[in-house]
Amino acid sequence: MEKRLGFIGIIIENRNETAGKVQELLTDFGDQIVCRTGVPYREKGLSVITLIVDTTTDALGSLTGKLGAIEGVSVKSSLAKK
Repeated sequence: MEKRLGFIGIIIENRNETAGKVQELLTDFGDQIVCRTGVPYREKGLSVITLIVDTTTDALGSLTGKLGAIEGVSVKSSLAKK
């Protein structure tokens, strides 16, 4: 399956309880992550992580599905058409 460039946006609502689980998954998929940025938004008690990925649709679906299954984590993603 062909790899394509894309992004994943992750919002973490309860950082203290979920950050470790998110980090573990990102480490597991680390070979597909090109760039990662993270910003804690303390005023709202949220953290936001954006990833640039070079991956297949299957791997993207696997990662985003696992992230989305973590309570307090919201995920959106997209891949380039080519």
